[in-house]
Amino acid sequence: MKDGPRSLRAPADNRYSNWAYLLMSSLAWTPKAWLALSLPETGRGKAARRKETLRLPKMGFRTFGNDLLRIPCQIARTGRRLIFRLLNGNSRQPVFWRLADVLKR
Repeated sequence: MKDGPRSLRAPADNRYSNWAYLLMSSLAWTPKAWLALSLPETGRGKAARRKETLRLPKMGFRTFGNDLLRIPCQIARTGRRLIFRLLNGNSRQPVFWRLADVLKR
């Protein structure tokens, strides 16, 4: 290894801080893997759903956040209610709706 191990080049100054940094990044990736494992693959279009399920864990975290977490939403206040309208944002919205159905149950 030319430049030494990368564990010594982490952003913090000692190994305990590096461990905490590693733990935080691990926790950031955990919801993505958990959501990918909880997606159902049954029903019509099983092959296409399988491809979407396999693509989800391979996404970078920035792509995952932009496609499935940061969805444009319009908020309307009418009377005593708040109405949240999800706007058509990207091509991965069917995956989002399947995840919403799974989490609702």
